[in-house]
Amino acid sequence: MNWFRFLLVAGLWLAGHCLAAPTLDASQLPPEGLSLTRHFEVVDDASAQLTLADVRSPAGAARFQASSASGEALGFSYTRSAVWLRLRLANPGDAPLVRLLEISYPLLAKLDAHVPDEAGQYRTMETGFARPFAARLHPSRFYVIPLTLPPRSEQTIYLRAETPNSLNVPARLWTPEAHANHERAGYVAQGLYFGLVLAITLYNLMLFLALRDWSYLLYVVFATSVAAALAAFTGIGVEYLWGDLPAWTARGVNIPSSLAGVALLLFTRRVLDTRQLLPRLDKALLVGVAVNLACIPLLLFFFQRFVPLFVVLNALTALLLLLVGVMGALQRHRSAYYFVAAFAVILLAVVLTHLRNLGLLPTNVLTSEGTQFGSAIEMLLLSFALADRYNAMRRDKARAQSALVESLRASEQMLESRVAARTAELEDLNRRLEAMSTTDGLTGIANRRQFDARLASEWTRALRLHQPLALALIDVDFFKKFNDRYGHQAGDDCLRRVARALAATLHREGDLVARYGGEEFVFIAPASDAAAALQMASRVSAAVRELAIPHADSPSGLLTLSIGVAACVPQAESLAATLLAAADQALYQAKAQGRDLVLLGTLPHSSP
Repeated sequence: MNWFRFLLVAGLWLAGHCLAAPTLDASQLPPEGLSLTRHFEVVDDASAQLTLADVRSPAGAARFQASSASGEALGFSYTRSAVWLRLRLANPGDAPLVRLLEISYPLLAKLDAHVPDEAGQYRTMETGFARPFAARLHPSRFYVIPLTLPPRSEQTIYLRAETPNSLNVPARLWTPEAHANHERAGYVAQGLYFGLVLAITLYNLMLFLALRDWSYLLYVVFATSVAAALAAFTGIGVEYLWGDLPAWTARGVNIPSSLAGVALLLFTRRVLDTRQLLPRLDKALLVGVAVNLACIPLLLFFFQRFVPLFVVLNALTALLLLLVGVMGALQRHRSAYYFVAAFAVILLAVVLTHLRNLGLLPTNVLTSEGTQFGSAIEMLLLSFALADRYNAMRRDKARAQSALVESLRASEQMLESRVAARTAELEDLNRRLEAMSTTDGLTGIANRRQFDARLASEWTRALRLHQPLALALIDVDFFKKFNDRYGHQAGDDCLRRVARALAATLHREGDLVARYGGEEFVFIAPASDAAAALQMASRVSAAVRELAIPHADSPSGLLTLSIGVAACVPQAESLAATLLAAADQALYQAKAQGRDLVLLGTLPHSSP
């Protein structure tokens, strides 16, 4: 039985060595480092309980199988297994070799490197985001294991990896000098990326604060979330941001990605106006928002179970956004062109990264940091979409303002024309009111108010020019008897005929005929002396007599007038009332002497 066990173990050991990967000569490395994917031998530890002694035992050693992968990384997807890797290195030279084994995947929770020393005893180096960052032998965002190979020796190195995330092992072997240059270039790329994201985020945050447009805030949330996810994915978060927080680091890619999906879906709805442009896809976007929001608590509390499904949902979200962008572009929406270009760039970057991981493209800054470069360009293009939307809004606002200005100008012109028309109406109405206030309603000639104002102004002018001024008071003889006999209507008609006769007779410019009250009339004759005034009064008397208005109670049988005339050159110490009083006195005398007379009154201290 013992011989049988010995032969079985020996057979397994020989079979393992026959299928083992060849020993790698570590003395000859290319400047860009050497991918170790094809040089690893792999054991899938489903129980996650195997120890170094277990895998080094003949039975354990026989379980190792040469890697069949040819790309940049060994990929095991989401698994609860621990993965053991075996690497055989040789130094055929006469001098010791110092090499750096780098695993550029920061999302490994636990990574144990078992490296033999010169005596052949294994020492274990524990790293991974579940272990303190300060314990790393090489301070880096990636996991770097220093190796020293004695001259003319071979070493077998064991790696054990375990993580709740997707388990990937992109391992390369470097010379210290080449690794330093590579690492420096990588940090420069990271600095450029996160600096660009910071600048874009702050710029759009300022725009949001200035414009209060929620599209800019959604873009800030999107850009910040993508940056947080990439900070976790690249190891920058553990090294510089949140440090030793294993629970967050494990979820640091997925939860920000979910939040970025929510922000980008809402951002797309606003910028592309899908509610109006693509109503059916708008409903799908709302469903996507709800799904991505629901992913956040599920990732927090059921991460390891839910994360594989989340990857699928995240891919569907990206496809939905791409579909919306393409449909918007087909509808000739300007911002949709930026969306399609942005997703095309990030898709190209992801393809380049995967081609590099498959070994079809060389490892360089473009292929290793392609996702970040694509993400940066995507953010810039989406920022351009925002800028284009802002310009479109500004153009629409300018057009609206121009239309408003034209409308206001037209309204102003219309208002001005209406105001002008109304002003003309008011002026005409004022003239009418003024005329009504200074015109006798019965006869249509000037009234007592207008006469008083005119007498005062003509008196002042005659005083200034040293010119004579004349006036006459006129009374219709026996008018009360006329009214009593013929009636008031006939009396009113009689007064109108007398007024017309007066106005027709006294038609010089400057002369004024007015109704003084009742059956009394008055006229003012500027620049007229007593003789001229008597002539004017005589013509008025004759004009009324010629009307031949019957008056049975008048001695002559016709309607006649009694007129008192007065004239003077106004003096500074005299008043216009004295002129009116003289004319009134002359009228009184004419009526006392039998009526139908024209008499001239005299003023004290005046010369006609």
